[in-house]
Amino acid sequence: MPPYLISLLTRSRRLFITLAKVMVPIMLAVRIAEQLGLVEMASSVLTPVMALIGMPPEAGLIWASCLFINIYGAVAVIAGLAPHLDMTSAQLSALCAMMLFAHGIPVEQAVVKKAGASFWATAALRIFTALFYAAFITWISRHTGLLGEKIDLSWMAANGSDAISQTGWAGWFAWAEGTFYSLLASFAIIAGLLVLLDILEKTGITERFTTALLPVLRISGLSRAAAPVTTIGILLGLTYGGALIIDEARQKNFPPRTLFLALSWLSLSHSLIEDTVIMLALGANIWVVLVGRVVLTLIIMILLARFTRRWQTAKPQSFNQQPQGAD
Repeated sequence: MPPYLISLLTRSRRLFITLAKVMVPIMLAVRIAEQLGLVEMASSVLTPVMALIGMPPEAGLIWASCLFINIYGAVAVIAGLAPHLDMTSAQLSALCAMMLFAHGIPVEQAVVKKAGASFWATAALRIFTALFYAAFITWISRHTGLLGEKIDLSWMAANGSDAISQTGWAGWFAWAEGTFYSLLASFAIIAGLLVLLDILEKTGITERFTTALLPVLRISGLSRAAAPVTTIGILLGLTYGGALIIDEARQKNFPPRTLFLALSWLSLSHSLIEDTVIMLALGANIWVVLVGRVVLTLIIMILLARFTRRWQTAKPQSFNQQPQGAD
């Protein structure tokens, strides 16, 4: 077997085991909580909050499902509630933005913690950002009339899946099967991303891409070394970006501030391609769920970079220096 393939499988296996040790217990705990009705209890707590930010009460159950399960679980809840949902385009777009900012918190923030940032700090950052942004969007809509037209979601009713609400052995079997395939896909994706990173590094694309990102890097506080893996996470997902950061941090010894900033950025905006397309398919406005979300993320990152400068205990890496370990 070629040495590179052996190295690739070793790195992929190490990262997969690291992720699986974090993800599987959390996924099991979330499944048990879901079966015990704790998600519905959380939604009852969120309902008054939804009213304060101009959202319908049903948004509480939808967002609770998103927070504790994932975006797909929330979409299934939307499908189940579709015939009864009375929302404007602004409210739907705000809800979709909330789902994009804060979803799958137990699993994703566990990965963030493993990668080197605080579970609770990054979780709170995601949740409060989601609430602030939704309140801002609905406030703008109320005062300007923008996106005030009603949204018809009845087309989703016939296609809704009740897989997340299955009970008994059938439900557990479906959950175990879905978890197995999810983990299998994660291993394949991790291996593919490692190959992609190696190709980009060897061909010099990583260096050119990082150079193009220098203006953003400067104002957001990220180092050159953290840029490639952070970008992949932003485009493809926090779990995979977090896994790559775990691997890169072992090799390049990122300082705590760099880890916090990179993982905060990933926490707020990740999987910009797939997740955004899902929200657009529901009828969300692209300016709200993509452009505005990215702009707010950048503003928050600028503020975090300023507030965390005192964390830098080592000499910051120059933007004109080559990262450690580069060829």
